[in-house]
Amino acid sequence: EIDAVAIALPNALHEPVAIRALEAGKHVLCEKPLAMNAAQGERMVATARRLNRKLMVHFNYRFQAPSQCIKEAIDAGVLGHIYFARTVWHRKRGIPNLGSWFTQKSMAGGGALIDLGIHRLDLALWLMGYPRPVSVSGTTYNQLGRNLAEAAGKVFDVDDLAAAFIRFENGASLVLEASWASNTDKREDQSTQLFGLNAGAVIRNWDEGYQYEARIFRPEGDDVISEYPRWPDWVETPQQHFCRAILNNTEPMATGEQGLLVMRLLD
Repeated sequence: EIDAVAIALPNALHEPVAIRALEAGKHVLCEKPLAMNAAQGERMVATARRLNRKLMVHFNYRFQAPSQCIKEAIDAGVLGHIYFARTVWHRKRGIPNLGSWFTQKSMAGGGALIDLGIHRLDLALWLMGYPRPVSVSGTTYNQLGRNLAEAAGKVFDVDDLAAAFIRFENGASLVLEASWASNTDKREDQSTQLFGLNAGAVIRNWDEGYQYEARIFRPEGDDVISEYPRWPDWVETPQQHFCRAILNNTEPMATGEQGLLVMRLLD
């Protein structure tokens, strides 16, 4: 009698559990990342299509008031064509559970990039309208994390810092940065900045925690002025959105196909 399954398990279990749930006739809400890699994600998406079940990825940063108000402005044409964006999540020291599945490639698939970077990547892509990527170049590091793990006698074979440059078919480009450990001044540094022809925008945290601000930057004469758009009074959670998609038989906002595109970029 169960209609749906939410998967909040280590990354290595996303594909096998999702496919078993889908084959049992259940809709699936999967925690990010969709899978360990694109090959696993492709099997999940194909199974959901074949069985006509809903597969949604838990990209929760879309479901926040600052993200929603900037998206509304973009959809209304306030920014115009977004030709460049930079999306970042850096931590001073924030490796989750050193030595746990998070820091083992065989269970996680990756480190800071697949854990933190994926959030900011999806948010930027969603705000930009999920343009079609045509090329990616990137680099990863794990020196700090490896040193900390060796000192603690723990396993660490994933990245602790990653950066990428992505080009899109529409001429836009995106810089992505993510780190679990870096020699910087902020405990948490999250931001997604968009550069449009008509205006710019930014979503970022302002207290080194999880309190966010959203701003729009409009040209005025030879200068640029800053505005604080009005946030929506209420934003549904990813879980509420998923349930509503099932009840109304509509496509969920964060689709398996989008989760698969993100996996291909991470690969």
